[in-house]
Amino acid sequence: MIATVAFLICILTSFASHAAAPQHCDIVIYGGTSGGVAAAVQAARMGKSTILIEPSCHLGGLTSGGLGMTDSGNKAAIGGVSREFYQRVKKHYDGDNAWPFQSRKSYSFYRAEDDAIFRFEPHVAEQVFGDMLHDAGVKVVLGQRLDLTRGVSKEGTNIASIKMESGEVFNAKVFIDASYEGDLMAKARVSYTIGRESNAKYGETIDGIQVARARSHQFLRAIDPFVRRGDPTSGLLPGIHDGPPGNDGEADRRIQAYCFRMCLTDLPSNRAAFAKPVGYDPLRYELLLRYLTPEWKDIFGNHQAMPNRKSDTNNHGGFGTDDIGMNYDYPDGEYDARERIVEEHERYQKGLMWFLVNDPRVPLAVRERVGKWGLAKDEFVDNGNWPRQIYVREARRMVGDYVHTEHDCRRSRTTPEPIGMGSYNMDSHNCQRYVDAAGHVRNEGDVQVSPGGPYTISYRSIRPKAGECGNLLVPVCLSCSHIAYGSVRMEPVFMILGQSAATAACLAIDEGVDVQHVPYAKLRARLLADKQILELKSPSKGR
Repeated sequence: MIATVAFLICILTSFASHAAAPQHCDIVIYGGTSGGVAAAVQAARMGKSTILIEPSCHLGGLTSGGLGMTDSGNKAAIGGVSREFYQRVKKHYDGDNAWPFQSRKSYSFYRAEDDAIFRFEPHVAEQVFGDMLHDAGVKVVLGQRLDLTRGVSKEGTNIASIKMESGEVFNAKVFIDASYEGDLMAKARVSYTIGRESNAKYGETIDGIQVARARSHQFLRAIDPFVRRGDPTSGLLPGIHDGPPGNDGEADRRIQAYCFRMCLTDLPSNRAAFAKPVGYDPLRYELLLRYLTPEWKDIFGNHQAMPNRKSDTNNHGGFGTDDIGMNYDYPDGEYDARERIVEEHERYQKGLMWFLVNDPRVPLAVRERVGKWGLAKDEFVDNGNWPRQIYVREARRMVGDYVHTEHDCRRSRTTPEPIGMGSYNMDSHNCQRYVDAAGHVRNEGDVQVSPGGPYTISYRSIRPKAGECGNLLVPVCLSCSHIAYGSVRMEPVFMILGQSAATAACLAIDEGVDVQHVPYAKLRARLLADKQILELKSPSKGR
């Protein structure tokens, strides 16, 4: 992605303004995602000096990056700092000034009697996160990236300090990696994995390659995959994997697809037309062109209404905003490799929207339907109204002493030492696009299976093995199988786990022990006192 002037100013300012002397505090959180913000707020409230480091110039990750339609499952399982965030968002929308583009009465997802709201505009989420950090007295450092070569200094098994690319050094007693990528975890030499485990590894049923199960977000009729129809010698169209998909249930290194969660509007006064991106290639959309009919509506198949006539528009259908198969090198990539991948996704998705509105080969009904929408002018104003955060649905996942699996999600085993709950579907987006035996294009990897209700997540899943690191907690890239992570990876859960990680970090400091030896009874008592939900006595679905 081409950096904006505002982002460059942020980066240059951060490099110039920090002193050479190391900064000391009790707890350093790396990654200003929603989970990182929740962790920082909790640590500061527990009286610990806290520094939150965010590599970009904005806080909140996906929650403030366009994911306004909260994937929550049972909302009764959301407590603590996580629920407080949604309550503060509700308080914002209780005010008359929060509705410049539509009346509050006309927005069907606002209910005055609710304590929280789970649909919101991106800028509102970032504002609420900022207020929470300010109120808690957290020191926030923006525009600082971990030095991936020499960024982690350890004494024995513990992290002594971390260093940024700028040369800035941060010392702490406990560190929390709340990033989507798990860079601090990886550079601290903590075990992790990437991709899909086999079903056999943990005795699961819906992990690994999923050819037979990939029925959702699938091509619904036979589509020719070749550049020249019917001619294999012409090569495959862009985005199609050259080779067999593999066998059901087997492991591979593929990860579910990424996209941007666009914030769109149909309000002319606040609508920016979709622009043709630099490097636009019409061949990228030839496959979609062959699939289109005048009735095609998949692009808005997951198009959720946000306040003020805006949307959270997510991937849907056989060909959508997911750039399938183009992210495999992202998790372990260096910064420049990741930037190229993000740029590819941005070019693809911007090009998709421009294609649907402007290519004369697209059915007129589709062009008119999509053309009523555009990017919201008052969102992401320093980034051309485009979301700043790509949707990293999964990257690295820690491998700890306890791995959260399908069995935990289904509650077919007792999860030890619970620190929070999840409840969303075990949800993987497609991981590859290939040619089947009949010579037609197919997607593979989509799984959407309900866990059957809320389940608990173990403290052991967010801490490394004892021999690897004694003062690091990982609430986002936690120890989890691919398919179980498909449920855990929801933003409210990241906030829940961030709060619980910070609570454990504070107790580790108070007790003078490594994170592996935090007394669970004390951790549980403090979490409950801070309104964390560790069990549900009622099967109520919540709101």
